[in-house]
Amino acid sequence: METVTQSGRGRPREFDPEQALSAALQVFWRRGYEGASLAELTETMGITKPSLYACFGNKESLFRKALDLYERDKLCYMKSALDAPTSREVAERLLRGSLAIQTNSTDPKGCMGVISAVGGTAHSECIRDEILARRASSDRALVARLERARDEGDLPDHVDPAALACYLSTVLQGMAVQAGAGVAVERLEALIDITLSMWPGR
Repeated sequence: METVTQSGRGRPREFDPEQALSAALQVFWRRGYEGASLAELTETMGITKPSLYACFGNKESLFRKALDLYERDKLCYMKSALDAPTSREVAERLLRGSLAIQTNSTDPKGCMGVISAVGGTAHSECIRDEILARRASSDRALVARLERARDEGDLPDHVDPAALACYLSTVLQGMAVQAGAGVAVERLEALIDITLSMWPGR
């Protein structure tokens, strides 16, 4: 993997951009966009501010790259979920995949998107817009999958795929908030079970 030489006092040192970005992701995931300071980012990434700007651009650009990495490595279960043969299995894969990411022992708790979209300052408005745009894209894909399920007879005709997708997304976001607050995994697993027990499809 490509390495970048970091200039500065003393001996130059090299850093791996992928590893540095992974470290930045952890900071953004724990702190949110607003809460992640450049000082903490550079310290955790093991680079200087000039090196950060040279390799990743500004903080906003770094965050967008971290979101790309988050979606690639942490949300890969979403594609598998949409490929499930029934709508109930779609829901189950989304719920259990989300729970696994939110509660594993190596990553911060909760959902990076939810954490970073909560901030209320004008400075972070573009970041919230970015997160909401990405979420809207995922929501459209889920609605399309549920529409196909209804067309195939997997869901009853009276079920509104958009409303059902919104319900499922709300449950997922609520789980992320609870996971971030330290709610026990067992309680979140029970939430998944009751959600699936009420699912209108097969």
